[in-house]
Amino acid sequence: MTRNLVAILRGLKPENALSVGQVLIDAGIDKIEVPLNSPSPFDSIAQMAGAFGAHALIGAGTVLTVEDVAKVAQAGGRLIVSPDCNPDVIQFTKAADLLSYPGVMTPTECFAALRAGADGLKIFPGSLIGPEGVKAIRAVLPSDCDVLAVGGADASNFSAWHAAGVTGFGIGSALFKPDMTIDTIAKNAATLVAAYDAVFTS
Repeated sequence: MTRNLVAILRGLKPENALSVGQVLIDAGIDKIEVPLNSPSPFDSIAQMAGAFGAHALIGAGTVLTVEDVAKVAQAGGRLIVSPDCNPDVIQFTKAADLLSYPGVMTPTECFAALRAGADGLKIFPGSLIGPEGVKAIRAVLPSDCDVLAVGGADASNFSAWHAAGVTGFGIGSALFKPDMTIDTIAKNAATLVAAYDAVFTS
C-alpha cells in the first residue's frame, strides 16, 4: 500500500542519505523530504533521487524561493514542501511539473494555496492548530483535498488527526534526528507505519 507519510530528514548529512533513505523505504515510507536548512541538501536529494526515484517520492522541505525550487528540480527531486504559502513558489513548482505542498494555518491561506495550484496542504504547525482546529477548517475544504498534519503528529495521536480529516502526516523528530543510529530510525519507522496502518486501514 502507498502510505501518506512524509519523512522529514532535517539535519541529514549527504554521507548518510542513501542508508537512511533505504531503511525508510524498506519500512514502507516512500515519501522523503530533505529540508533545505540541512547540510548540503541538494547533494542528499540528488543521491536519493538517483537511487530511489523510480519507486519513491524524493524532494525538499523548507523551500522558500523559486530559485530553490529550480535547484531541487535540477537535483532530481519531485516534491516541494514549504513552511509558508507563497503563490509564486507554488506556481513555479507546478510549472516545473513538481508536487507542491505549502504550509498553511488559516482558511485564507488554505484557499490561497489551492487557488495557486497546490497539490495538497501542509497544516503547520499542527501542534498549535490541533485536531479540533483542523476539523473546523476541513469542513470547508474540497473533499478530495490532501491535508497533511506536520508538527505534533506521531504514532500516539494518528487516530485523533485522522478523525479530524487529515489524510496524511509529515514526521520529523519522531522518526529522524541526525544523531540517531540506523537501527533507531528503522524502529521509529516501523512504529509509525504500524500506527498509520492501524488507523487508515481499519
